[in-house]
Amino acid sequence: MQSSRETLVRLWPVFGLLLRTPRLELRPLCDDDLAELIDLVRGGVHDPAEMPFLMPWTDAPDAELVANTLRYHWQARAASVPERWSVNFAVRIDGELAGTQELMATDFAVTRSVSTGSWLGLPFQGRGIGSEMRAAVLLFAFDQLGAVRAESSAFTDNPRSLRVSEKLGYLPDGTRVIQRRPGERATDQRLLLTPRDFRRPVWELGVEGFAPCRPTFGIV
Repeated sequence: MQSSRETLVRLWPVFGLLLRTPRLELRPLCDDDLAELIDLVRGGVHDPAEMPFLMPWTDAPDAELVANTLRYHWQARAASVPERWSVNFAVRIDGELAGTQELMATDFAVTRSVSTGSWLGLPFQGRGIGSEMRAAVLLFAFDQLGAVRAESSAFTDNPRSLRVSEKLGYLPDGTRVIQRRPGERATDQRLLLTPRDFRRPVWELGVEGFAPCRPTFGIV
């Protein structure tokens, strides 16, 4: 008897995509992951005194945080079309959920440009996992999808994220000033990476299940 995920792969092929690094497995999030994801979010993503996200989603009370997290992932999946797609990967180390890594694009068939976003649960931070999972989706974007640029950003007071980007070869691409929390001013550093500047890891990325889901990404 097929599992619910195996059944869904036939109907929604992107669920069959798998990226492997030396330590990690990245699969698109499905409903079977969500209860574990909520537990990870409840365990903390960052110091409450700080806010690393453009949208301060972690500031919500617990009940609201749970509902918002579920809605976000359901809505993102439902809204994803070849012209404007988003894939949220569940990142696992030794089978344990560590966080999520998002890869997204608009009009990718024309722009060949992607952007990324991610977070890790507190117990998994400071172990190089963030660099490894970002490198995984960059390798996938450049080598499998044929992307020619990858965009990211981080607040100037978020040195961990900026170090990950620097390590991978991103270059500064301008700044903007935004309201991060009510009444709080912050500078967002935009970053740009091209295949030429990408500092590739020494390991190779394993990719499974890509061919059937190519149309998901707007490519043939």
